[in-house]
Amino acid sequence: MNYAFYIHLLAFSLFQALSAPAQHVTKAELLGQFDPSEHPDFVKIDAAYTTKSDIYMRREAYAAFELMYAAAAADGIHLKIISATRNFDYQKGIWERKWGRTRYMGWADFAKAKDILTYSSMPGSSRHHWGTDIDLNALSNDWFSTGEGKQIYDWLTENGPSFGFWQVYTPKDDGRLGYNEEKWHWSYLPLATSYLQTYNDSVQAVDIRRFRGAELADSLRIISDYVNGIER
Repeated sequence: MNYAFYIHLLAFSLFQALSAPAQHVTKAELLGQFDPSEHPDFVKIDAAYTTKSDIYMRREAYAAFELMYAAAAADGIHLKIISATRNFDYQKGIWERKWGRTRYMGWADFAKAKDILTYSSMPGSSRHHWGTDIDLNALSNDWFSTGEGKQIYDWLTENGPSFGFWQVYTPKDDGRLGYNEEKWHWSYLPLATSYLQTYNDSVQAVDIRRFRGAELADSLRIISDYVNGIER
């Protein structure tokens, strides 16, 4: 690693964190009920950092990612954001496309929802609503186990926390509940940790609604086992 460059970035990151105004979050934002393109605390991700168009992050999380991206590039590691903020409607589209798959014909609704929840969140319960979480490079654990993917994952594991980014969906062999491991999903915890607390204080299962299977949120323990099913 280019340590002088790295130390400079960390110092600048600390300066930004100390000088930036606090970003508050509302219940509606936590449930994804907003348009990030019209929200003053969100910024559009530059095309250099992503494979998508018109995707957004919280300002503070984005500034931290830019610093992490530069440090990774200095070490020959190329990071690409393949998903970031997803509001309720976007997540609803993902959920209901999966809900309608022919492979689920004949399945009971509870079993269907449980299977979808292996990797995908119910609308209103996704960390991607918050603007703090990103998916990087590939949506495959196997890809991050060999070659370039392993180099990227090893770098993120060692260096991501220095920029505030952590893998929250870790292996479940330690008894963690909820989604399966996601080596691609990285969360900016300086904001997301407080957002999770606000979510727990303000959101109930009855708030998770307006999509197919929503009535199962309580029996599936969406908040306790999935929203809170993270490595902290």
